Amino acid sequence: MNLTIDQGNSSTKIGFFDKSEIIATHKLIFLDKKTLRKYTDLHPPDNVIISSVTDETAYLEEHFSYLPGKLIFFDHQTPIPIQNKYRSKTTLGKDRLAAVIGATSLYPETPLLVVDAGTAITYDLFADNTFLGGNISPGLQMRFAALHRQTKHLPLVSSGESPFWGTTTEEAIMAGVQNSVEMELTSYITAVEKQFSGAKTIITGGDAIFFASYTKNLIFVHPNLVLSGLNRIIEYNA
Repeated sequence: MNLTIDQGNSSTKIGFFDKSEIIATHKLIFLDKKTLRKYTDLHPPDNVIISSVTDETAYLEEHFSYLPGKLIFFDHQTPIPIQNKYRSKTTLGKDRLAAVIGATSLYPETPLLVVDAGTAITYDLFADNTFLGGNISPGLQMRFAALHRQTKHLPLVSSGESPFWGTTTEEAIMAGVQNSVEMELTSYITAVEKQFSGAKTIITGGDAIFFASYTKNLIFVHPNLVLSGLNRIIEYNA
């Protein structure tokens, strides 16, 4: 049994895998010893991989000291099953790389645009077994918050159905943010499809389902892409 842990900015996702088959996933607000014990008692892992935005991982190392297999703290030195042409590897978000690796397990011979629509929106490009790089843009909720915080009178608005042109300030903000992200996403998809024949787009992250329904382009939603990528890294290193 493999346990994958993706510790992000606002939550933590954990996934249990039997080789390549996902057994269970859980989304947590807080990850502590008690919570870990609760889930690892249900599915005792042999190998664990941890991708974390924080350096406070000593308690995880202590908790998993009993493992019969490998404990991997995923970083830029971890061996991975693809080539990586990103020049500043130490600053590359581990979740970005894991999502790309997860996508390659679904479409190993296909050029891919991998979109992670979370706190930030990342657009990452894969072709010829190589991560070629990508771009980072503000996420949906970040854009709403920025308009509210950096102006005196604009209200804080959340995502939802809206007309293309707003007739109230709330509608104008909602339509402006959502249409802008949809156009941004569509432009990236078009550019990649022009560059690579047969390219596919896979989207993951908290806002993935929203934008998959919002955009007219054919894209594939995979909510556990990062966890699947982390599991593939475990399998590669085992």
